[in-house]
Amino acid sequence: MSGAEDFDVIVVGSGMSGGYAAKEFCEKGMKTLVLERGKMTEHSVDYVGENKNPWDMKHRDQVDPKLADEEYAVQQTCYAFRESTRGFFINDKENPYSVEDGKTFAWLRGDQVGGKSLMWARQSYRWSEMDFSANKADGHGTDWPIRYADVAPWYDKVEQFVGISGSAEGLPQLPDSIFQPAMELTCVEKDAKAKIEAAFPGRNLIPGRAAHLTKPTDEQTSLGRGTCQFRNQCERGCSFGGYYSSVSGSLPAAKRTGNMTLLSDMLVERVLYDDQTGKATGVRTINRKTKETADFHAKVIFLCASTLGTVQIMLNSTSAAHPNGFANSSGTLGKYLMDHHTRIGAQGSYPGFSDKYFAGRRPNGIYIPRFRNLSNETDNEFVRGYGYQGTSSRASWTRALGGNDFGEGLKQQLRQPADNWHFRIQGFGEMLPVAENQVTLHKTKTDSYGIPQIHLNVGLSQNDRKMRVAMKRDAVAMLEAAGCTGIEAFEEEPVPGHCIHEMGGARMGRDPKTSVLNGFNQCHDVPNVFATDGSAFASEACQNPSLTFMALTARAVDYAAKRMQEGNLT
Repeated sequence: MSGAEDFDVIVVGSGMSGGYAAKEFCEKGMKTLVLERGKMTEHSVDYVGENKNPWDMKHRDQVDPKLADEEYAVQQTCYAFRESTRGFFINDKENPYSVEDGKTFAWLRGDQVGGKSLMWARQSYRWSEMDFSANKADGHGTDWPIRYADVAPWYDKVEQFVGISGSAEGLPQLPDSIFQPAMELTCVEKDAKAKIEAAFPGRNLIPGRAAHLTKPTDEQTSLGRGTCQFRNQCERGCSFGGYYSSVSGSLPAAKRTGNMTLLSDMLVERVLYDDQTGKATGVRTINRKTKETADFHAKVIFLCASTLGTVQIMLNSTSAAHPNGFANSSGTLGKYLMDHHTRIGAQGSYPGFSDKYFAGRRPNGIYIPRFRNLSNETDNEFVRGYGYQGTSSRASWTRALGGNDFGEGLKQQLRQPADNWHFRIQGFGEMLPVAENQVTLHKTKTDSYGIPQIHLNVGLSQNDRKMRVAMKRDAVAMLEAAGCTGIEAFEEEPVPGHCIHEMGGARMGRDPKTSVLNGFNQCHDVPNVFATDGSAFASEACQNPSLTFMALTARAVDYAAKRMQEGNLT
């Protein structure tokens, strides 16, 4: 299409935030252009690994090691990367980035319409008042310009559209959502819940809160979504729409209004800026297939390209008015990058219940909400806190892999459940916002489109390291209280980015001198540009962030649309 056509809004990115921004603007009657750098993905049609057994695939759902090492060196470290899902991951060889010497960073990326919303782990938790006020309370980072009360009604709106299964618990540190029925705990998890909560008052073991439909609403079924089928192949794509993705939810909702234009394979190079008006006029794109450039124009720009994608665009959008990056008069653009630190916890065998098993493949587990530093008095070890995600199971036929047994005896053995249940919990800790953790543009290296590569310099602080000592200790103590045997604590060196919860880089704040965005995700320096993905975050709590991405996006769209209708977007 020609870049000559003007739109009310341009949304950059079609994933969790971008898809929701498109839905909201289109439903408000605004002509909206959605630009996605990845390939087109059609719901159901392009889920090439869906319903396939390992033996139905050429490599038995494994990726050829040589191909993985040469073209997916980073992506192959993701739990969801397999033969059935490889098409959803970006090619690292074709899309390089650099990391500071002595540091590591795993930039795990989708490469299609829908982005990572097709492969996410679907855990969906509200943040609390404590999370939005933490920076002010302990002095780390800049004060959020919003509080829980500002976001709560937008959580309500998003949850009713997306569909969150879970249980109401009344915990102040983890506010309840508008829930569909929770997925049931296993017999072992119910037993562990009783024992852990008895041994440690204030610690709660609850069903995971997941973006899976267990009792679809009329609105959800009108989009073609149905009840979760407990197949647990979610990262392959779900034709039932049982779990939420922008491809099954927000983008179809936007499309049915007739107000959305969606272009795939369109890489946004920069935001275009008019020195005379002090506003953005549009974006410059590069067609990934032809490498042709085109400019698209709109009254408002929403950057939803993912945390690092948005920051890269802003850093590259230099001009006479913005020599150090777009809307960067504060000098904070690219700084205060965060990701949850994990790969730590404990596991063990769970005695008893040998006469019980489970039905289906529940695509969810348990959650133990944060229980450290819930009041103004800390335990003096560290600030902030952590939660745990985990699950129980009995080993499947895969327990025979690598063994020497064969024949009828092996078949009979594998028809029976494993002797013991297994129970595992893994911690997710909050990383503090530190200025030294940052992303910049490389001074000499560019990608195949001539755009400067991003360069990452991110590491854990002393507070993060101290927190990890307690995370492992508490995990072991809770498994001991549950009666587990053969308990093994585990800890691997945390690789930033590997949790896929990147946040920060274009943070919100009250003061334009110390932040990029205001309380409505609007650039302090350029009033018609917003960023509503993880780049906007001033801290990261310890909960999964996607639900908050969408809530803040819905809130920002409402604000921008009202100002546009008033002719007063300043």
